[in-house]
Amino acid sequence: MKEYAPAKINLFLDVIRKREDGYHDLGTVFQTVDAGDTVEATLRDDGEIHLTYNEPQNYPLESDLVFKAAKALKEFAGCALGADIHLTKVMPLGAGLGGGSADAAATLRLLNNLWNLNLPFEMLESIGARLGADVPFLVRGGTAFAEGIGERLTFVEPLELPEGAALLIATPLDAVPTKDAYAGVPKSGPDRWEQYKAAWAAQSSSATSQFLNPESYFNAFEISVFPTHPLVAEMKQKFIELGADVALMSGSGASVFGIFKTRGLAEKAAVAMKPISRYQSVTKFWHR
Repeated sequence: MKEYAPAKINLFLDVIRKREDGYHDLGTVFQTVDAGDTVEATLRDDGEIHLTYNEPQNYPLESDLVFKAAKALKEFAGCALGADIHLTKVMPLGAGLGGGSADAAATLRLLNNLWNLNLPFEMLESIGARLGADVPFLVRGGTAFAEGIGERLTFVEPLELPEGAALLIATPLDAVPTKDAYAGVPKSGPDRWEQYKAAWAAQSSSATSQFLNPESYFNAFEISVFPTHPLVAEMKQKFIELGADVALMSGSGASVFGIFKTRGLAEKAAVAMKPISRYQSVTKFWHR
């Protein structure tokens, strides 16, 4: 049995405040994209969870979100079955694309089916919330507003790119530690996020044309990341110079995405960006 693990980008991301527990309240719009890893599994009757990879990973098995997701679901459901899981890893680590969280979400969906648990999405999202802030959204994917640390989700009509348009995602030859991104990011309060939500709500049923434009895109982490990671800032600027209508860093970095009027323009930009990229994909938005 096989499950696709589409990654995500953030179409809007503001840091509202730092909480007493040390986490931050965010306001963000998640969007899944047609780029991701693949998780496969076969049934084991002995209850054990085994995990293998298409290539060696540089972290211990116990810290892998796929392994954690399998264990969490098994414990929650009181399931006596196990699984041999194989992760085909494509997405880069530390890229702001939610690759590990997408793998965990895909594992929850996959084992829910393999073990015939028949748990609803809402239950899988609750389990996923214990694994990481992005996991609940990635269980379902599509387009969603997220608040709190990302666990309070409001799913909306999935966005589509304009006809003929293409999305380019690129990860520069750099990585941004999440703690560094948060350390310097300004806490803006709720006003900008509330204004964005109000503007979205005021639109007609066709939100795509209104919100696929530069004025609708914002990422507060660019303020803290660009000064210390100039290659990320350079990548965003190059996207614009190469014809992107919209360009923005995703999450806390380091990946940048751009929306181009045609796939041809996106592919030409990808070729030009290759010397400073460790990952690239010319793709589109994804939803079920």
